[in-house]
Amino acid sequence: MKDNEFPRHLTGFLSQYLPGQKNVSTHTIASYRDTFKLFLTFCEKERGFFPEKLAMQLITKELVVGFLNWIEKERKSSISTRNQRLAALHSFLRYIQKEFPDNLYEMQKILSIPSKKKSKPMISYLTGNEMKILLEQPDLSTRAGRRDLVLMAVLYDTAARVQELVDLRVKDIRLSDPAVITLHGKGQKTRQVPIMGKTKELLKRYVDERKLNRGIAELENLLFVNQKQQKLSRWGISYIINKYVKMAKQNPAFTVGLTVTPHVFRHSKSMHLLQSGVCLIYIRDFLGHSDCSTTEVYARADSEMKRKAIENAYQDLMPVGLPNWEEDGSLMKWLNSLCE
Repeated sequence: MKDNEFPRHLTGFLSQYLPGQKNVSTHTIASYRDTFKLFLTFCEKERGFFPEKLAMQLITKELVVGFLNWIEKERKSSISTRNQRLAALHSFLRYIQKEFPDNLYEMQKILSIPSKKKSKPMISYLTGNEMKILLEQPDLSTRAGRRDLVLMAVLYDTAARVQELVDLRVKDIRLSDPAVITLHGKGQKTRQVPIMGKTKELLKRYVDERKLNRGIAELENLLFVNQKQQKLSRWGISYIINKYVKMAKQNPAFTVGLTVTPHVFRHSKSMHLLQSGVCLIYIRDFLGHSDCSTTEVYARADSEMKRKAIENAYQDLMPVGLPNWEEDGSLMKWLNSLCE
């Protein structure tokens, strides 16, 4: 293998293998790209390996472990970020060992580097009453307020990821019975989510009154746009939610101490479905999870459901008259003699 093969292999991995053979999303490719930008920065600054002259023989387990320690200590990356960077490197090396099996032993040593274990945070979600208070905050006398209510209602009712909401177009909405929204999720997967009652009516009124970009076909128009008729960003949606969270906190019943992100809406809908008795299999499909074990996190998080289930299954097997040890004068004597 030539001394400068790494740049060529990396180019093929990012521009041909990932989009062409794996068919991954542009977001995944961007994440992998950022990993290798950091990796090449580490190689140049910390080890003196210039990117254009980096040889595959220099990619060792020691180098990768050093990189992982560097992003944790120097860049203060979290364990989740560290594991994400490692997954990108592992994916690249699996591609390399299939296409170019030189230095296979060292690659296997790198692939054996495990992900770091980390504590799993509790699921953050709003109760039904808290969500109701939050959705009451937008001023419906203004166009912006009506848009914000529909945005938050759709985000909650569909349990959409924030990027799925950002990418919604008019053509993804079907308001005739049965009303559904088509979401374009992770891994180029799509799913149809039913929309109910008031959310359907809100969407219908919103679609009828919203301004369209006349430069493109009507059905291709984005569902939610900013004041400049441009695509809302993920941060723009977070800004809208935070604005109404601050307003909701003026209500004494809204005692929320957590940071309400767009993903909290997804968690809240999932928890409310579970608490209503919806089967985990249906919730899995509703959320677009590929594995039911991912959905089980909601069942583990609901302490109130656990308490009620234990109460319902509880049988009082204790004797009616429990002994009063304070009245047993021989107890202390027996304890003292136990190890003699």
